[in-house]
Amino acid sequence: MADRSARILLVDDEQSIQTLLSYPLRKEGYDVVQVTDGRQALDRFDEQTFDLVVLDLMLPKVDGLEVCRQLRNRSAVPIIMLTAKSEEIDKVVGLELGADDYITKPFSLREFSSRIKAALRRAEMSREAELALDEQPLEIHRLRIDFAKRSVRVRGDDAELTFVEFEILSSLARAPGRVFTRDMLLARIWGDSAYRDPRTIDVHIRHLREKIEQEPKDPEYLFTVRGVGYRFRDTDS
Repeated sequence: MADRSARILLVDDEQSIQTLLSYPLRKEGYDVVQVTDGRQALDRFDEQTFDLVVLDLMLPKVDGLEVCRQLRNRSAVPIIMLTAKSEEIDKVVGLELGADDYITKPFSLREFSSRIKAALRRAEMSREAELALDEQPLEIHRLRIDFAKRSVRVRGDDAELTFVEFEILSSLARAPGRVFTRDMLLARIWGDSAYRDPRTIDVHIRHLREKIEQEPKDPEYLFTVRGVGYRFRDTDS
């Protein structure tokens, strides 16, 4: 991304939203590719390299949740979902399918710009971290986290984590025993905690436990510190 402007795929079937969002993005210097349905989104993604996808939930031909699922199967590209719905289930499903963030309409352009910059900054930081190949894997109680390879094995099997799930697990595991508030995790993963619902972290933690814990309700790796946040198992315990 150092030698070109970040390329953003903007997927929304409302022309007014396309106009509203594409202008400030281009003004910021981003290369914006606009599509109006889910099928076009998948086709364009196969044709070009994108640094970020802004994806509406309600789309013709292929809905936003299915587009999100297919994109996540192909790439770790950051995905921000737009939704006009207020129901919690839509946000939860989007996050569990691999979306990195969501914004509920209506939203301010300031909020939108903040989310875009944070997502791109986080992705860039992750790419830089991948170059630090000297960090040794962490092994504790049948869990192995290879930070350089971004891989996780638990009880001898590979755990398929989403981009955000791996980032959360890595942040906690690098400081075993330390308690992180939800806002601290939001800031570490997304670059800031502005405009974000702290419950987003709860969704990812729940999904992480389902993937790495033998008994998610009685965890041995990821612990809840009631009223505060979360911590990773202390290496001495």
